[in-house]
Amino acid sequence: MAGLDAVVLGGGVIGLTSALTLAEAGVRVECWTAEPPGMTTSRVAGALWAGSPLTSDRDSLSRWARASLGVFRELAADPSSGVRVAHGVVASLRAAGAPAEMFPGVPLHACGPPAGYAEAFELDAPLIDMRRYLEYLQGRLHDAGVGIVQRRVKSLREPASSAPVVVNCTGLGARELVPDSTLEPVRGQHVVVENPGLEDFFMEDRGPEQWACFFPHGRRVVLGGVAQPGAVDPAPDPAVSAGIIARCAAVEPRLAKARVLEEQVGLRPVRPSVRLVAEHRDGAWCLHNYGHGRSGVSLSWGCAAELPGMLAAGDGPR
Repeated sequence: MAGLDAVVLGGGVIGLTSALTLAEAGVRVECWTAEPPGMTTSRVAGALWAGSPLTSDRDSLSRWARASLGVFRELAADPSSGVRVAHGVVASLRAAGAPAEMFPGVPLHACGPPAGYAEAFELDAPLIDMRRYLEYLQGRLHDAGVGIVQRRVKSLREPASSAPVVVNCTGLGARELVPDSTLEPVRGQHVVVENPGLEDFFMEDRGPEQWACFFPHGRRVVLGGVAQPGAVDPAPDPAVSAGIIARCAAVEPRLAKARVLEEQVGLRPVRPSVRLVAEHRDGAWCLHNYGHGRSGVSLSWGCAAELPGMLAAGDGPR
């Protein structure tokens, strides 16, 4: 594509959303991705909109989450997007009050907790079927004239030779590409089962390493979850899957015998804070947008909305 203004690196939800936001702001952009969007970590997200569990820069995190919430609510009116506003319950083993920071801008109402939980709250929040949603984003990019090129890069100099602006949305790949030693892979695993008739979602805050959650997406239900820092094995662990099913079935017994359709593994790109900054580098104006951990979907539109302004500034690090 001749006359590019920017190259976006990364074909996951952050990269696609960033490319679309820039294109719809009038930027001539191309998206380069090491793997097709349907093969990225984004594909295996649950994906319930919620705030980020990160503790640094809470004001920015809340702003990005709220901005994304508004977009997802609008997208829910389009059945082709894979987004719906679903009813569900968030439960806690400890009585600590409504987790308002986890769902900024969404009302939570106390309800009867499932057996074994100290308290629970019901809410309505966007739930995203990632298989359909990634296809939806690709369709919008196509309509906006944005090409998606499967190309693995070893240096930021490569895209800098094709466009004056490089948008780095490489997730965990930024660990080597930047390089950024603060990025850490955190392994997640899901079990996808045939839906036994569920419409509502469920999630709990059992702890940082394992929890019960299930997200119905039509004929499928995505069960989770775990967080295993430093683990990188892409093969599903049968013991982890068994634990996920057992925890979810304790809340919803119909899941105990649901037919398993797939086991999924993804490596979340975790760092102490989201990196959304700009710098002059390798002859280009480089905008970094990575390190969202397990909140990539939830923060995607809010972070992308900052990019046109960062690009327009163009005169020094932000």
